[in-house]
Amino acid sequence: MKETFGDPAEVLGLKWIDITNNVVIINRPCKGHLPRQLEVSNKLLSMLNSLPKTSERIFPTKYSNMLWGFIQLRKRTAEIQKNPRLLAIEFRTFRHWAGTMIAHHTNGNSLTVKKLLGHKRIENSMKYIGMINFKNDDFEETTATTPEEVRSLGKAGWVKYDEMTFNGTQMHFYRKPKRFGKLDA
Repeated sequence: MKETFGDPAEVLGLKWIDITNNVVIINRPCKGHLPRQLEVSNKLLSMLNSLPKTSERIFPTKYSNMLWGFIQLRKRTAEIQKNPRLLAIEFRTFRHWAGTMIAHHTNGNSLTVKKLLGHKRIENSMKYIGMINFKNDDFEETTATTPEEVRSLGKAGWVKYDEMTFNGTQMHFYRKPKRFGKLDA
């Protein structure tokens, strides 16, 4: 669920034929979601391939059985860790976490959130955009004075947020979330 951003029912309905190379195809979406193809890691593929292939479905069980096992594991873990907040985690929590992280990493791009989560309506994706709360210190900042610098910063993903003239020189102020700094390399 973490890598496919799938609803629990979508993930439980996956079949072995839905996996091709590094792509998982969600052909049986639920709750009015759209079918989609998502690239996944080699680690996930190796974990899935280590499961027994006794059925055409990857997880040949019912949702109620998976939920019961998850609730028991969650209770034990909360007791061992002495952390009652773990009891609030549900299967859907992974999907909501993923939607929020996609929104954060794409700087609030609602169309990307909509596409990856398989939403039919943009309104369903907007709740994840509203959860982003950038603080001023969460940004790297820089300036540009020439058209070449402006163009270069725009191509690199910097966002212009202000413009001023100092001693006859027009300054363009840009910023981007610090989290994206390592992605440019």
